Amino acid sequence: MVVLAVGAATVSAIHARANTPLKASNTVEAVVLSDGGSPLSLLHPRLASPTPTASKAKTQPPPAAPARPRSSTPSSIVIGSYQQQLINQDRAAAGLRPLSWSSCLASVAAANAVRLSRQGWTPPYHTNGPNLDLNCRLGNQAGENVGYWSGGINDRQLNSMFMASPEHHANIMGPYRYVATVWAVAPNGYAYVAVEFA
Repeated sequence: MVVLAVGAATVSAIHARANTPLKASNTVEAVVLSDGGSPLSLLHPRLASPTPTASKAKTQPPPAAPARPRSSTPSSIVIGSYQQQLINQDRAAAGLRPLSWSSCLASVAAANAVRLSRQGWTPPYHTNGPNLDLNCRLGNQAGENVGYWSGGINDRQLNSMFMASPEHHANIMGPYRYVATVWAVAPNGYAYVAVEFA
């Protein structure tokens, strides 16, 4: 079974200044999509503890092995995926101009995708992405779409899910001029995407 989850956030410079936490009045939405039945589980399987091995000298039982910590780095990062092309195709179909790539937004997207790959799909999904996007000084509004796919990177599937969600659709069709997309793949194979708009 493949698991997918997405979340959207939008911040306006009028309502939030850069480097301030999101307030309850800002739009922060997480959408859990299902496979047609009940919502898919978002719980990540815990990594199993290593199995202790028997020693030749049996003077004392070995101490219990500690649980293996989650990896602090993703196994891979993909900057500038097919997601931007899909977003621009969606915008063109609606008569909107394409979004240009921003290396500043890519830095924010990379940090957020890596953060998600380390923490897993647990709140907070959005921390400061839209506020940091405003620091790029590319406009007075910023937005972020985030999600993950348990089967690795799948731009087409995530884009379809983003377009089916009103909050994510609003970011894709929003009054933005710039975009950056970054995937981070965790050691367990789950791929996390951060799409930053400004």
